[in-house]
Amino acid sequence: MKRIGILSDTHGSIPKQVYTFFEECDELWHAGDIGPNVLDTLRDFKPVVAVFGNMDNWDMRYILPETQLFVREGLKIIMTHIGGYPGHYEKRLLSLFNEEKPDIFVAGHSHILRVMYDNSYAILHINPGAAGRQGFQKVSTLVRLTLDGKPKDLEICEFDKHY
Repeated sequence: MKRIGILSDTHGSIPKQVYTFFEECDELWHAGDIGPNVLDTLRDFKPVVAVFGNMDNWDMRYILPETQLFVREGLKIIMTHIGGYPGHYEKRLLSLFNEEKPDIFVAGHSHILRVMYDNSYAILHINPGAAGRQGFQKVSTLVRLTLDGKPKDLEICEFDKHY
């Protein structure tokens, strides 16, 4: 059993809520648009799996992949920054979904919190929204869940983006 914290679109700032909401998490997943200095700071806090986003500089793109495929607690996860959502996935992902048959798909970019099950690919889609201050979102959001043979106990933290 693992507790996972999921965030995206920090754009160079880490809200204090990350440290409290993710305190009991074993690992963090960051779905891109990380920004300067954030990755190292998060890695000092918890182990991190991350992908680069469209706003991340070339240094970040050099050390992080565009898409991650990994397994946790027997579940296959695909994570990328720009990925879309059920019925509107990026075309480059469709063959990957069909080939790899992931259990969970995590994407960022939209700044819109979205958690939904996609029956067409049998995938739990998670977009944690935006944890940072930049963007049109009215609130910032974080997601955490437990992996125990299946995803469960999903929780959302919502807070003022002007933290």
